[in-house]
Amino acid sequence: MKIRILISLKKGVLDTQGKAIEGSLQKNLGFSQISQVRQGKVVELEIAESDPVKIKKIIDEICDKLLVNKIIEDYSYETIS
Repeated sequence: MKIRILISLKKGVLDTQGKAIEGSLQKNLGFSQISQVRQGKVVELEIAESDPVKIKKIIDEICDKLLVNKIIEDYSYETIS
């Protein structure tokens, strides 16, 4: 099963990279209608498992142990095949 994990900063955590992107889009490139830019991470992987309960357990463990700083980040995932 192919999985896409989406990792983002929690609401309320200052996103300095998002602010920098927003500033460049607005001031340097003229996209004044753009606001509230948040920047995150995407991880795609394949899991040799088809049971949704087991997949969730594996993803939770991967995120808890390696991918996500749970103090400042949240994550979600979706199947892509």
